Parts: sequence; C-alpha cells; structure tokens
Amino acid sequence: MACMKLGSKADAFQRRGQAWFCTTGLPSDVTVEVEEMSFHLHKFPLISKSGILEKLIAEKTDDQEECIIKLHDVPGGPKAFELVARFCYGVKLELTASNVVCLRCAAEHLEMTEEIAEDNLISQTEVFFNQVVLRSWRDSIKALQTCDDVLSYAEDIHIVKRCIESLAVKACTDPNLFGWPMMEHSSRQSPGGSLLWNGISTGARLINSSSDWWYEDVSSLSFPLYKRLISVMESRNVREENIAGSLAHYAKKYLPGLGRRHSFSENNGRLASLALTNVLSDEEQKNLLEEIDKLLPGQKGVTSTKFLLGLLRTAMILKANPSCISNLERRIGMQLDQASLDDLLMPNFSYTMETLYNVECIQRILEHFLAMDQATGGASPLIDDEQLIGSPSLTPLTTVSKLIDGFLAEVAPDVNLKLPKFESLAAAVPEYARPLDDGLYRAIDIYLKAHPWLTDSEREQLCRLLDCQKLSLEACTHAAQNERLPLRVVVQVLFFEQLQLRTSIAGCFLVSENLDGSMPLRSGALPASGDAGGWATTVRENQVLKVGMDSMRLRVSELEKECSNMRQEIEKLGRGKSGWSSVSKFGFKIKSQMCSAQESSVNDQKSVTGKLGKQQQLKLTKHRKQLSIEERKEAGHYLNLENGM
Repeated sequence: MACMKLGSKADAFQRRGQAWFCTTGLPSDVTVEVEEMSFHLHKFPLISKSGILEKLIAEKTDDQEECIIKLHDVPGGPKAFELVARFCYGVKLELTASNVVCLRCAAEHLEMTEEIAEDNLISQTEVFFNQVVLRSWRDSIKALQTCDDVLSYAEDIHIVKRCIESLAVKACTDPNLFGWPMMEHSSRQSPGGSLLWNGISTGARLINSSSDWWYEDVSSLSFPLYKRLISVMESRNVREENIAGSLAHYAKKYLPGLGRRHSFSENNGRLASLALTNVLSDEEQKNLLEEIDKLLPGQKGVTSTKFLLGLLRTAMILKANPSCISNLERRIGMQLDQASLDDLLMPNFSYTMETLYNVECIQRILEHFLAMDQATGGASPLIDDEQLIGSPSLTPLTTVSKLIDGFLAEVAPDVNLKLPKFESLAAAVPEYARPLDDGLYRAIDIYLKAHPWLTDSEREQLCRLLDCQKLSLEACTHAAQNERLPLRVVVQVLFFEQLQLRTSIAGCFLVSENLDGSMPLRSGALPASGDAGGWATTVRENQVLKVGMDSMRLRVSELEKECSNMRQEIEKLGRGKSGWSSVSKFGFKIKSQMCSAQESSVNDQKSVTGKLGKQQQLKLTKHRKQLSIEERKEAGHYLNLENGM
C-alpha cells in the first residue's frame, strides 16, 4: 500500500488510559474531548492550522473559563483527531489509503484550508488522494471501504464518486495497463509471493489477467457502495457477462444458502467469507437477494442457469417477495435448455406441500420456456416429423423435453405425488418435442411401480400420454413384458413392434437383393487389385445383413406366437361380452391380414427383384412405399377400433 510521509518532528504523544498527552515540556492549556477520549494539548499549534478550533478557543478565552473544547462530531472520531493533532504539531505522520478519507473529511470539518496555513491538511490529503490513491486499483478499493464510516462527509466532498469512477474505468481496462507488472512480465517473486522490483519486495501481489480478476476485490464493499459501482460500470458499457459474474460472486459470498448443496471440502476454502455471512440476518439476506435480482442483466444466457436456480432455491428458503420469485422463474424459463437435472430437483420448503420436490415451480418454469419458444418462432406441430427431427430450432425444445422426462423419473417414486400433478407436467411438453417417448415411458413405469393402488382407469388415463409408435425397439421389448401396463397398451406396443420389424425386414430384403443383383454385373471382369478390398467388404456386409434378417425372422415368429396367445386370452375373457369379442376378433383379423399381405409382398419382391432391370426395381420401390402408406392407414383404423372398445 502506497503512503506519503508528513512532518519531521519526533513523536511526542503518549496515551494514558482514555487520554492523550503531548510531552513537549510545556503544560497543557487546552483540552479537546472527542467522544470518550481527551486530548491535552496546546492552543497555538491548533489555532495555526484549524479555523474551527481557532473560533472555539477564542470563545472559551473570552469567557475566562477553563478551556475545554468538545468535538463529538469530528469525522473519524478519536483516531482521526489524533492524526490531525499530530499534523498540527508537525510530528511524523503517514498518509495511506486506509486513513486518507477520514483525514480529508476531518480536515474539511475543522476548516484546515490554505487561508489558515500554507500546505494545510486539506491540500496535502487532496494531493495524495488524487495522485496516488485514485491511480491504484487496490488503494481505490481500500479508500472506498473506509467511506462507510464517514459516508455523509465523503459524499459532500465527492470522494465516493471519484473512487467509484476510478474503479469503473479500471474494471473495463486491461489490468496489464496499470499497477505492478503481471506474471508474464516479471517472474521474480519473494518467498512470500509478492513481486520483486529491482530486488526489493514491493508487497504487491500478482494480478490475474482474466476477465474476473476484479470480482473478489469489489465483493469486499458494502452493498450500497457495490450497487453504485455496478450501476456506473453498466453506464460505461462493461460487458453484461462480467456484471452478472460479479453479482454471482457477491451473492455466493454473502448468501450461504447458495452453497448448501456443495460438499464440505468445496466450502473449506471459503471459511473467511462464511465468517462475513454470519453477520447478515435472514431479513438482511432476503433484502440482499431481492436487490441482486433487480441488478442482474435481463439478456438470455448472460447469467448462469445454475446460479439462477440456486438463487431461486435460496429465495424460497428466505421467503422472498412473490415478485422476486416470479422474476427468477421467468429468467430460468428463458434458458431452461441450459439447466441440469440435478439443479431442477428443488426440495419443497413449505409445510403446506406434501411432495418431496417442488413440481409446481418446475411446471411454471416450463410454461415460461414454452411461451418464449412460441414467441420466438419455435417449432410448430404442423411441420412434418422428418423436418422436426432435423430442425436446428427444435434442439433446445428437444433438450428440455429430455430434461423434463428425467425430472419426472426422479420425482415419480414420491408416494405423495398425485396423479394430476404428474400427468399435468408430462402433458405440458408438446408431443412434437419428443423424437422418442422412451424417457416418458420410463417415468410412467416408475410412477406405476411406486403407486400400485392406481385403478385401471387411472392407469389407462396415464398411459394415454405415450405414443407407442415413438418407442424404440428396446422400449417396446420391455413394455411387451411389463405387467404394470394396461392390456390395451401392451397390444398396441406389440402391434407397432411387429410393424417396425416387418418394415425393417422388407428393407433388408431389398438391400440384399440389390447386392446379389449387382454381383453378376461385375463378375465378367476380374476386379483390379485396388478394388479387391472393396469386394471383400461388400461380401462381409452382405453376410452381416443375412444374419440380421435371420434373427429378425426369429423375433417376428416369437411375436406372432405372443399375439396368438394374447388373442386367445382376450377371447376367453370376452366370451360374455359379444361387442368386445367381435371387435377384438375383427381387429386381429385386420392385423393378421396386414401381416400376411406384407409377408406376401416381401416374398413377391424377393422373387421379382432378381429378374427385373433397373427401371423395374425403381417401380418396385415406389410400389413398396405405397404399400407402407396403406399399412399405416390400416394401422390407424385398427387403433381407432381399439380406442372404441
């Protein structure tokens, strides 16, 4: 810390209890009382430097009373007046960033101007403040910290404003351009870690050149001064990312609730800051949180979603204003796709809620995200499925759908979670946002397992959220054997699984025949040495395809057996219900006809492909696409019949 030496005389001041004495050999003729401290001094040194003391001493002399001056409103109190007295006597004194503000305010209060004496205390402190303190980042921080004790006086002489302006300029300036050299410019350090300048320890520490180098320093300021500093930085176009980062650092330092989810080892290095947070009461923490929420930049993506969720969790603990909580939910909703599942799991802090996690809050956040997505022209359900899957604008929406499905799976084991809440959150995600329903199926399965008392109608209602056509083969296999699912859902799963397998087999047959037909075309000429590896690769791929087709044939036969057994069980159960029996038989007849028609079409394709030329193969491909469209129509008709049952 830089300093400036004043005076040249040896120290002649001694303290005895609550009194200071000047041991110059002359008896004291004036006593100055500052709060609980008494200063036994001499009139002449005081009169020669201070206009206020000159007036007060003159009044006491005219009244011929004992000369006792009471100064209970001196800025800085007894410590500041002690330094003023030393200056009046010409005793050696050091001006530093820690005492210059108090001395400057005390000198202003005591009218220690140039009209009274040359090079008086006001001019000396102004020179040091302007030429030394304001040019140094750390000295400016230290001087601004001391302004809290004499804030009204410091405001009157614009010390606070000048410190804040100096800090704001330096915060948006490269730190390499001011202060002591950086690490890359000088690697010489003392054993204590300070920089060496021509072999002499400067006491200065290495400055971090990253954009967050100033966060920790400004976090030591009181919040009113910190708030003013942030406002000035915004007016000087400091990057919003840096503003948000500084606010997050300040909040984490003074709001211990933000760090409660971290392990003890992570908090071990923050013991000093935790000591500061103990000073703040719950009410003070709540006010601080609400003020930080107002200062945060409103632009999407500037503030970390993880920090916003932590701030929201702390706001609920401290019972912040509803407007503050609503604003935080809106901020999080704007960038929900950047959140993680662990951060979404916010426990309930209200005694009126029975669930373990706050499901209602997550649903409100999701609604904010969907509203923002629609307002910015997000994906529409009128777009084709292929366009949806490849659409870049759908990526955030797909990410959020996976996030919500994961959240549903985490909260599903809660036995106190009511079906309407679970169903409402699951249904809030648009159908076109889920390319696959595997995550939703997993969440529903966990919920059904944790809530075995649900009625059949409730299970049916919950499973209507699933689109069986959007389940992967692995999910279909699991669902076909899941005893917790309603029978209608299992039938739909088996039907679409069989349809997927038959479509895959048809495609494999077509690829296999194309490969077999292309081999003789080149068999007349020997392949070149460079193409031998390509032929070997083609043969291996052909063999792999044939093995895959064999395994799929086995799977199809197994599914046909399962369908047959299930049809027999349904017919047994529905013998007393003619309507159900007739409809179910009709439905299975449609399905069996579709399967046989599809199988015959595949066999026809296999027999014709080897004989037709390239033009005929193209016609066959078009015909196969038309068949798949007709099959989808028949499948929809079958599902309508099933729903009518």
